[in-house]
Amino acid sequence: MGLRTVVVGTGSCIPPRRVANEELAGREFFGPDGRRIDKPGDQVVAQFQSITGIRERRWAGDDQVASDLAVLAARDALDSSGVDPESLDALIVAHNFGDVRHGTRNSDLVPALASRVKAQLKITAPRTAAFDLIFGCPGWLQGVLQCDAMIRAGDAKRALVIGAETLSRVSDPHDRDSLIYADGAGAVILEAREGEAGILGHAVRSDAIDHSTMLTMGPSYKDEVFLEAIFLKMEGRKLYRYALQTVAGAIADALERSGVALADVKKVLIHQANGKMDEAILQALYEREGRTPPADVMPMTIGWLGNSSVATVPTLLDLLLKGRLEGHSAGAGDVLVLASVGAGMNVNAAVYRLP
Repeated sequence: MGLRTVVVGTGSCIPPRRVANEELAGREFFGPDGRRIDKPGDQVVAQFQSITGIRERRWAGDDQVASDLAVLAARDALDSSGVDPESLDALIVAHNFGDVRHGTRNSDLVPALASRVKAQLKITAPRTAAFDLIFGCPGWLQGVLQCDAMIRAGDAKRALVIGAETLSRVSDPHDRDSLIYADGAGAVILEAREGEAGILGHAVRSDAIDHSTMLTMGPSYKDEVFLEAIFLKMEGRKLYRYALQTVAGAIADALERSGVALADVKKVLIHQANGKMDEAILQALYEREGRTPPADVMPMTIGWLGNSSVATVPTLLDLLLKGRLEGHSAGAGDVLVLASVGAGMNVNAAVYRLP
């Protein structure tokens, strides 16, 4: 049967600061051409909510950075697992911007966030390799797959994988697309175990030549402010089309490689980027088999948490497994699909059976 990678603990950090759409309605919004959008702010955010499903998002405290959120999520996962942190063979932090302090636009990447987390957790074991992974929004899941490969190769027995981001620090306040961005962190403890539970298979793809510019860094759309600052910029419509063309296929590939039928999937956990986009991806997945998605197959948090990039999927997983998502549950033997899409452009999907 061989070794499989099993999740033995989950954790998350959901920042307490709630930022409702109404709080952002007083902003001036501009288009990529630098022209002011000729609509009142309340109409802009109302249209945004109807498209994305986002009513509010969470922002980190002014005294927090991404590595702080990562530590909180890691401690939650360690507590839920009962694992001794000194027994970890790997500690991976997935992110895209490092630590960006409140009031600045600078990414602090040295030392690696994983090193900072290891230090804050007071892990002394030299064998606990601590490193960062940058893979766009799918970074956390890619870190899980990296650890899965290490476990199956016999190079690791236990690992901690965290996704942490503070997108509120790199978003242009004058770009309506930036309204999707949020802060947060999620984490899992992975362990090598014999049995039928664990990661059953996965699929990954990267499309850089024609798609790498759909998420980039650029100046504010209001050209007389933040003259030297750059912000995360997104070609939203192109990204939406790309996701619809690729994510369902990646999930189908992962299921085929796992030997699991779509009908046997209990829950589909998709990166929380856009509510309507995720619903369309799910519809496309089931339409491949001429089926309609079950009403309760896809839990969502984007409406109240927004898009925290690498943190959305592990946070979803944590809330699901701890029974904190109303109307959703999962237990031993259930099969979950985890999938994400983001800058690169990168897509990944994994099939997981709960122990």
